[in-house]
Amino acid sequence: MKSKEERKKDKQKKQNKWQMNRELYLCSLLMLAVFAGMIWYLADYVSSNQEALFNNSYNSQQRVLAQENTRGTIYAGTGEVLAQTVIAEDGTSVREYPYKNIFAHVVGYTDKGKTGIEELENYQLIHSDISDREKLDHELAGEKNPGNDVYTTLDTSLQQAASDALGLYRGAIVVTEIKTGRVLAMVSKPDYDPNKIAENWETLSTDKDKAALVNRGTQGLYPPGSTFKIVTALAYIRQNPDSWQNYHYLCNGAYINGDNKINCYHGSVHGDVNLMTSFAKSCNASFANIGMSMDREKFGETIDGLLFNQEFSFPLPYNQTKVTLDQDSTDEDVIQTSIGQGKTQITPVQLNLITAAIANGGKLMQPIVVDRVLNADGKILEKNEPSVYRELMSEKESEVMISLMEDVVQEGTGRKLKDRSYTAAGKTGSAEFSSDKSESHAWFTGFAPAENPEIAVTVIVESAGSGSDYAVPLARQVFDAYFSD
Repeated sequence: MKSKEERKKDKQKKQNKWQMNRELYLCSLLMLAVFAGMIWYLADYVSSNQEALFNNSYNSQQRVLAQENTRGTIYAGTGEVLAQTVIAEDGTSVREYPYKNIFAHVVGYTDKGKTGIEELENYQLIHSDISDREKLDHELAGEKNPGNDVYTTLDTSLQQAASDALGLYRGAIVVTEIKTGRVLAMVSKPDYDPNKIAENWETLSTDKDKAALVNRGTQGLYPPGSTFKIVTALAYIRQNPDSWQNYHYLCNGAYINGDNKINCYHGSVHGDVNLMTSFAKSCNASFANIGMSMDREKFGETIDGLLFNQEFSFPLPYNQTKVTLDQDSTDEDVIQTSIGQGKTQITPVQLNLITAAIANGGKLMQPIVVDRVLNADGKILEKNEPSVYRELMSEKESEVMISLMEDVVQEGTGRKLKDRSYTAAGKTGSAEFSSDKSESHAWFTGFAPAENPEIAVTVIVESAGSGSDYAVPLARQVFDAYFSD
């Protein structure tokens, strides 16, 4: 028989063993829970990012599907073929772009990587969603399966008109449908022929700034010049909701604040101006005065509310803009920002979206480049319906901004859009971009008809001069093409 001391030791051993087993059990449960969580997260991530993972250049499944399926066709919203796969004389598949340079940046290419809609819809274009029976029939016949087809929102006549208008200039034109968010045209120059991307790649890719490969419509960052007065005017109206109509300023051609001096374009003297006249005549002195009169933090909040300093929803790759304005900003920063100069930069597409929201009662529609995706049998696989993305301003604020932009065309710097078969509204800009004050980018952004807006058009012409002389006539050509149909 064991002694009392031995029995005590045995009991302690059993307790220690139980404690150890319990800890091992709990540790095992914890590891299983972590492992299960990782599996769930991975499954959820793969499910949520299926297309992104598929489009990864390291994913060999793309090469496998390319052997099984013929890449689908990309169509314009008006039905024309923008990109298709054809069989060359040697039996190889070749991607063909019937419109050559016209849709280069927005449709993109598939050689030397993928860009534009070719990249955006790569997953759908390379997949074939016909029935298993049809796939079996193709396999038995030694044929590839037809890929899914993509129908864009692009309008060939508007795209051609925008391309013709821009001509040999460097710059971009963006056209959107205001009430739906559909992108109707997007032209960027210089451009390239996507049919010859492989043979011209060395020249295109070794160019100093890869100028022809950049989609200036979404990736070009420019000082907005006087088009930014849209933002400044909205901020002033918000901070002075009951008194903005009483604003007056005596312009003698320049605004001076300490060492800071801002001249009106070409030294123009505008005299006694109110807010509407300041906007229509694009008076730099008055808008510098307006900027300095405002609460800087609230001014910055208005800027942020118009898609600056943040990512926003747009289907194609774009550059994010950054404008910092707060209570710590210097007088010089405030003055320069108020007239769209200094550190302020914007992309044409962002300016177009702001313009479209103004014309749509303050509501920005979700931008759409692809209308629908169909399989080879015509079954709809995806359909992008119009939806409100964000409210950028109130309907009342929108009405005031529309009236200001109408006056630009009727009485101000946009008069070359006056007396057309349609009414138009907008804002011009001449943005200095170097130490040479005589050089400026020409801007125009606007919409028509002014009383019931249908399309928004934004134009940037690099190093051309004033917006009224160079950008407005280009916008007029696009408006004319739209309203002549």
